[in-house]
Amino acid sequence: MTHQIKTAVVGAGYWGKNLVRNFAATGSLACICDRGEEVLETFAAGYPDVTRTRSYRSVLEDNAVDAVAVATPAETHFSMVKEALQADKHVFVEKPIALKHRQGEELLNLARERKRVLMVGHLLQYHPAVVRLKQLASDGELGKLQYIYSNRLNLGKIRREENILWSFAPHDISVILSLTNEMPHRVISTGANYLHPDLADVTLSSLSFPSGIRSHVFVSWLHPYKEQRLVVVGDRKMALFNDVEPRDKLLLYPHKIEWKSQVPVPEKGEADVIPIEEKEPLLEECRHFLDCIREDRVPRTDGEEALRVLRVLDACQRSLEQDGRPILLQEEADAPCGPEVHVHETAVVDPGCDIGKGTKIWHFSHVLSGSRIGRNCNIGQNVVIGPDVVVGEGVKIQNNVSVYNGVTLEKGVFCGPSVVFTNVYNPRSHIPRMKDIRPTLVREGATLGANCTIVCGHAIGRYAFVGAGAVVLEDVPDFALAAGNPATVKGWVCACGARLQFHDGRARCGACGASYRKTDQGVTAE
Repeated sequence: MTHQIKTAVVGAGYWGKNLVRNFAATGSLACICDRGEEVLETFAAGYPDVTRTRSYRSVLEDNAVDAVAVATPAETHFSMVKEALQADKHVFVEKPIALKHRQGEELLNLARERKRVLMVGHLLQYHPAVVRLKQLASDGELGKLQYIYSNRLNLGKIRREENILWSFAPHDISVILSLTNEMPHRVISTGANYLHPDLADVTLSSLSFPSGIRSHVFVSWLHPYKEQRLVVVGDRKMALFNDVEPRDKLLLYPHKIEWKSQVPVPEKGEADVIPIEEKEPLLEECRHFLDCIREDRVPRTDGEEALRVLRVLDACQRSLEQDGRPILLQEEADAPCGPEVHVHETAVVDPGCDIGKGTKIWHFSHVLSGSRIGRNCNIGQNVVIGPDVVVGEGVKIQNNVSVYNGVTLEKGVFCGPSVVFTNVYNPRSHIPRMKDIRPTLVREGATLGANCTIVCGHAIGRYAFVGAGAVVLEDVPDFALAAGNPATVKGWVCACGARLQFHDGRARCGACGASYRKTDQGVTAE
């Protein structure tokens, strides 16, 4: 006899109650978990034999529970899914899988390691009309795909934990990626915040694919009526999926464009109604999850599919935050930020950067496009590098440092906390002067003490030491110890950092034994 899978639904509110109903219909519902006692009480009469609990920990510790379905707010998905996989539960999680791509990768790897099914609720993939539409496209009925656009609009539930892009767009992006069978190479997203200063209420995202297909995703929760349309344009036929229609949800138009006398002329025809099965998509989705557990199959919307959607969402969000700046996903895919480079999940590395192996980039730091960072560097918290900055091997940059365009750090440089670099000598807010950048060069092995300021246009010599709080207004020689405001040479230091004492133009380091010679041209190592 086949083992009956026992499922716990975690989060039984606005959307979770639908999961409760459908998992109950499959006969697998064993537990309902929600933080609200009043929410749990609403299920008492309808599901008297189902356990109700406010403790997620008790769900994970229950060996009788095989799987959990997570329908909690998006910001909790990563931690809750991770805990469930660590407890050896199969996991169904509503979209998105996580809010960070690296978090999604961690969950995918954990599911593989634990040999658990991880499935994401991209519901449209289980809609009979979408299943049929994908089959039409796959069979070549539409011809070569050219253009796809979706409208998901409503005056409905307005969220405060996520913007409209993350709330509405994942379903359509999932379907578009499935229809095109490729990832976009360029993403642009624009929008507007009307109800809350930090959350977009309306967004329009444009996806460009390597094959030439274009796609637009328009989402809004400030619309006078509900609209859910997906239009797929091919060079032979066009399809319309209208989920708001009670009947005839999928139409196929024999429209096409003929060229006559070098002029495009549309040829229209009557739409054919494509028959589809009457099935509830959510029930189909729940059944698919359970079937994948029983048969050890990969879900249609597995962790890998979810990561592709998450990557596009993340690119759209970054474009949105930068007023529609194009995000080039292929350049990001080619960026050398693999397992040998550590980039904290809160840090950002722009496309077109070159990061050496063994380098670590910590919390809230940002490496701008065109910058090159050598091997085995350590970039602290809240550091900005770039654009087009070169950082050598083994450099350490402590917290709260901005290394601007025009600054070059050679190998082995140490920047203490809150070091200040400038790149324009006489800046004015109202006068653009980026063409007047004066370069700053910090040579190999130099140390810049905490809170010192390096005025642009100067060089810090090899193994020089600039004291904390110093203000550098001129070049600092090799091996010099410079301090004060303005900084002046106070003495000389060894490459190991120890103070040097010269007698008759020669010095021997008492710490490491290195020898130095001092002449009118400066200090050199022997």
